[in-house]
Amino acid sequence: MQMLSRPFSSDNGDLVDAVVPFMGESITDGTLASFLKNPGDRVEVDEPIAQIETDKVTIDVTSPEAGVIQKFVAKEGETVEPGTKIAIISKSAEGVAPVAPSEKASEKAVSQPSPPYEKSEEKQKPKVETAPVTVKPKAPSTPPPKRSATEPQLPPKERERRVPMTRLRKRVATRLKDSQNTFALLTTFNEVDMTNLMKLRSDYKDAFVEKHGVKLGLMSGFVKAAVSGLQNQPIINAVIDGDDIIYRDYVDISIAVGTPKGLVVPVIRNAEKMNFAEIEKEINTLAKKANDGSISIDEMAGGSFTISNGGVYGSLLSTPIINPPQSAILGMHSIVSRPMVVGGNVVPRPMMYIALTYDHRLIDGREAVFFLRRIKDVVEDPRRLLLDI
Repeated sequence: MQMLSRPFSSDNGDLVDAVVPFMGESITDGTLASFLKNPGDRVEVDEPIAQIETDKVTIDVTSPEAGVIQKFVAKEGETVEPGTKIAIISKSAEGVAPVAPSEKASEKAVSQPSPPYEKSEEKQKPKVETAPVTVKPKAPSTPPPKRSATEPQLPPKERERRVPMTRLRKRVATRLKDSQNTFALLTTFNEVDMTNLMKLRSDYKDAFVEKHGVKLGLMSGFVKAAVSGLQNQPIINAVIDGDDIIYRDYVDISIAVGTPKGLVVPVIRNAEKMNFAEIEKEINTLAKKANDGSISIDEMAGGSFTISNGGVYGSLLSTPIINPPQSAILGMHSIVSRPMVVGGNVVPRPMMYIALTYDHRLIDGREAVFFLRRIKDVVEDPRRLLLDI
């Protein structure tokens, strides 16, 4: 998890306090989501002992000194501010009551929620005991009695679970609703023949990895196409501010990333100055940080335009919602082989629907359509980027 700064602490001889660190200019408090250690555990300096969930990122509370956790003085679920004391660390481990392994295990089981899913089937398999056992004849099993259709069921309320929304989910919900309430949202569509971009990737994938150390994906092609489209239609990269229009002479592209904790949008800054390899490296770095929770607030701040790729989940078509305070968002979708007329013949082609949702208060349909046409032209013939046509 991202630690923005080492938390300050108060030192009382052998005992030191672990406190909530500074969480960013725009963040005043957070929720103590979980403890990563137990009382009696040994910790090293700067080792994470708890996690604070804010409406933007998850932040670690680390131990200011090496020692043993004497006790926790805050509870999971509490709202905490920078400087709030959450634990006392004993540098010499004196006066710390040891916690039995069984107590630690039971406490951990209670404090840590079970994961929503396992990433592999192997994790779900029970451990196999290797001690010899006596095999006895298996008794015939009796099938459980079938539940009668007329048998009374539990009321709905007793078959439901109420779980508090995370701060990140609440923040996303608020921002998206604000977007609908503020913007005059309109979506226009087009379709792209992916044949040439996919062939480009196939022809040069090995050489690209060998030289740049990163795989050549499709996203970098769409980022470059979006940069070209935004430069041709600068109003789509602009934003309304009161009675003024702010035109941006830079292209900072937000890439929407779905994580287990919610949607985050890390930003590729100055994308207009980057080549394919630089874009792919930055996308990989930001996506990894987003998924492991180490992304910082600064890496998500700003952004003048967003690309959202629902195709990785199998989405065929969608109307994405603008990420405020931007004015437009490009939606990518799944690639599907469809019959297309090419040179008078019907042939199968890998096709993708693309969508542009835009603020109609600022952007007219003409600019939106021209922008999507530019995306289509560049993706279908990437040589245009080389020749700047």
